[in-house]
Amino acid sequence: MTAPIVIIGSGINALVAAADLTARGKKVHVLERHATPGGAVRTEELTLPGFRHDVAAMNLSMFAGSAFMAAHGPAMEQHGLSLVPITRPFSQALEPGDYIGVSTDVEETLATFQSDADRATWRDMMADFPARVGAIGGLLGTPMRRGPLARFLWQTWRRLGTAGSLELAQFLMTSPRAWLDASFADPRLKAALASWGLHLDFAPDIAGGAIFPYLEAMGGQAMGMVIGKGGADTVTRALVAMIEAGGGTVECNAEVTAIRQAGGKATGVSVNGRSIAADTILAGLAPRHLRRLLGQGSGDARFDKALSGFRHAPGTMMLHLALDGPVPWTAAPLRQFAYVHVGRSIDVAAKTYAQAMAGLLPDTPLLVVGQPSVFDPTRAPDGKHTVWVQIRVVPADIRGDAAGQITATDWPEVKEAMAERALDLIEEQAPGLRRLILGRHAVSPLDLEAENPNLVGGDQLCGSHHLAQNFLFRPVRGFADGHTPVKGLHMIGAACWPGAGTGAGSGYFAARAIA
Repeated sequence: MTAPIVIIGSGINALVAAADLTARGKKVHVLERHATPGGAVRTEELTLPGFRHDVAAMNLSMFAGSAFMAAHGPAMEQHGLSLVPITRPFSQALEPGDYIGVSTDVEETLATFQSDADRATWRDMMADFPARVGAIGGLLGTPMRRGPLARFLWQTWRRLGTAGSLELAQFLMTSPRAWLDASFADPRLKAALASWGLHLDFAPDIAGGAIFPYLEAMGGQAMGMVIGKGGADTVTRALVAMIEAGGGTVECNAEVTAIRQAGGKATGVSVNGRSIAADTILAGLAPRHLRRLLGQGSGDARFDKALSGFRHAPGTMMLHLALDGPVPWTAAPLRQFAYVHVGRSIDVAAKTYAQAMAGLLPDTPLLVVGQPSVFDPTRAPDGKHTVWVQIRVVPADIRGDAAGQITATDWPEVKEAMAERALDLIEEQAPGLRRLILGRHAVSPLDLEAENPNLVGGDQLCGSHHLAQNFLFRPVRGFADGHTPVKGLHMIGAACWPGAGTGAGSGYFAARAIA
């Protein structure tokens, strides 16, 4: 009897790999330590009955545009996937009453700009976007293996020429602030786009961070955003159904305690006191946990050391709200955007990151306020709303408070105080918010890690994307294609190239390589 392919973890990369493999006739067994599958792509009633909250991921645009969906979209729809398109993807609340908003209506977007020069630059960027996103998307869709990477570089050079290829390479190494200062005049617009950098651990002055604000700005303008109907777990539920329909299994409450190997080859896993034989294993794990499960090591000391030293981004805190009505933003148009970033300037974003890196609770953390029930009323009872708030960035280990107000340094004591700080910042932009709160649920960085150990220190990215830990160096130089020194053992997940987000690239790459 042929041993199954064993997949450790049930994050989106793991489930995508399993679904693709079962569609190709492979026998797959997914092992998940949590009571429900999905990792960061889950939806639960965290506050009150009838209010469905996305536990971590809300934006499914990357998944909707992924190579997996291009190959399996009809099958996913058959198994219940339902997505909600959004034409007003994101905005920035600046001084109370002032905002910048990006919608798929270019004139609506440009009406929130103050500079004619910036409006012209935006139009020029839109015109260039199809060609440029083709090159960037091609890179993100290329496994970090010699053959595919060489083909990508050759095709890019043929399409862009030497000058264009060098310009793209320079852009990939540019910081958000450098790109924004070179492109725009209005500090409001710079603040609005710089906020996206912190989603991937790129403070304004970190090299390599310009790509994400650029992609979100132009992508939001061109295509909007996509969320899941009823919750982000529409993706998880459809993937599990697809796996099971293909003969695969997803086992929850399954704690893997060791990856077994012999003679440099994977032989199976130990889980819940029993052994499962497998000569092909996909590990959707943070590098430190992969190292732990390898016990005596992989046989390659440099690889093992790199797994242990893999650097995580600062933490995120989550705040889930059940509201009696929509958020009462002073700038009324903000009520119609999926994301509202709360942060007044690019310098405030830089200060916030520096404070968190110093172990301080930021005095003005960047807030990402998600308003999914504005577009998907199934997430809350009639007339009510769910609100999803990311509090970025915060330290996992607290050394103090930048505002000098919170004296505790343990997250169980601190998280409600930080929730109040976040609510204060939203109230400045939306007076009366607290009167609408029917229920709330605060989740500290350590709570996130306790529920999902891959989110080390509350790092929802499963690893910083700084240049020294990206591209050919993610997660380990020489192993960026996901293979390991143990034959048959593959790394997948957000810690692997092409990194965080719901695009599930590493899982799809691994499935294609195995199949």
